[in-house]
Order: sequence, then structure tokens, then C-alpha cells
Amino acid sequence: MLKAMNANAQDVKQAAHELIDQLPDNASWDDVVYRMAVRRAIEIGLTESDANEGVDTATVRAELDLPGE
Repeated sequence: MLKAMNANAQDVKQAAHELIDQLPDNASWDDVVYRMAVRRAIEIGLTESDANEGVDTATVRAELDLPGE
């Protein structure tokens, strides 16, 4: 489960260990960095969503001139 963005250093270390433990044995540094970046982006998105700071789908579709759902 994702932890809050303001997690303490020990929580971050534990989450990093768990993430790395889930990688295959032949994982590269790029794999590690990618997984951490994705996790961070998800945490930021969830925090923004919880604070109602996101942009709704209809607005994004209108801005990109995409058809409605």
C-alpha cells in the first residue's frame, strides 16, 4: 500500500526496500529508478486528488480536443 508523501525517513527506507525486493533478480539501475519515479508520481497524484487539486477528465478532454466519454 502507498504511504503518505510526508512519511518519515524510516517509512521511505522500508518502502524502498519493499520495492527493490519485488524487482526481478536481473533488474537494472534503470528499473530501480523507473519504479521509484512511478511510485512517487502516484503518491503525488493521490495527494493532489485527496486535496481536490486535480483536473477532472472532462476538462482534460476539452483542453486536448478529445471526444467525450
